[in-house]
Amino acid sequence: MDTAPIRDYFTGLQDRIVGELEAIEGAPFLRDAWDRPQGGGGISRLIEDGKVFERGGVNFSHVKGDQMPASATAHRPELAGRCWQAMGVSLVLHPRNPYCPTSHMNVRFFVAEKEGEEPVWWFGGGMDLTPYYGFEEDARHFHRTCRDTLDPFGAGVHERYKKWCDDYFFLKHRNEARGIGGIFFDDLNEGSFGRCFGLTQAVGDSFTAAYLPIVEHRRERPYGERERDFQAYRRGRYVEFNLVWDRGTLFGLQSGGRTESILMSLPPIVKWRYSWQPEPGSEEARLYSDFLPPRDWV
Repeated sequence: MDTAPIRDYFTGLQDRIVGELEAIEGAPFLRDAWDRPQGGGGISRLIEDGKVFERGGVNFSHVKGDQMPASATAHRPELAGRCWQAMGVSLVLHPRNPYCPTSHMNVRFFVAEKEGEEPVWWFGGGMDLTPYYGFEEDARHFHRTCRDTLDPFGAGVHERYKKWCDDYFFLKHRNEARGIGGIFFDDLNEGSFGRCFGLTQAVGDSFTAAYLPIVEHRRERPYGERERDFQAYRRGRYVEFNLVWDRGTLFGLQSGGRTESILMSLPPIVKWRYSWQPEPGSEEARLYSDFLPPRDWV
């Protein structure tokens, strides 16, 4: 299967997003190209200790193999024994200011092939928002952008992908959402290849419009040690989800991916406390009561 057009889109998307982030940060992102001994490689673009982004990374990877990793065959056993390719762009941005939310976006393509048989392919992706202090106008903007992105692809698509996101980014061991959701989809091969690729491109292309206006609006808001402390505590939930539940992290590690790039998503400063609860009536408590429970923001 000719995957060159998909690869070209993903590498171009990485360049465009990094360019917009560098304009906000006022500094360049590190560029780190890497090769995977088992096949393929990628390009990591990273900033650490920036003025706006305490840590942020935009990764492109294109990895290949002769045997499917266990995380992929667990729910698709018919793919065992096929050679495969996985490629995509994945980003996580952890701003310094606690009033700026963390955000994640991923768009990806997977194909498994066997001589004499049709390729098995699918797309996946999505974006989500993880605020530390909630602002309804920010939540509405993010979710409306997601809705407008998916509306051209059919009635009910946004509603389904929003619920999928709410269900996926949920810490079962905490009975708690990671953030306020967004959209998420996987195993997308409904309809034509062109429709699926087009939907994936629409999601990738709309991320900066969904997220960066929020950062621009909140980045200069004054904060103190209390807000930084709560930000570090809530970042612990982000770490727990990525290391315990995230399928992408498991796939990357099991397939021999580059550990530095896979774990780039983890925030630089994190805190855990024993059985901590926010002060009743506080802005920290409001995050739990008014923002983390799934709701219709649009």
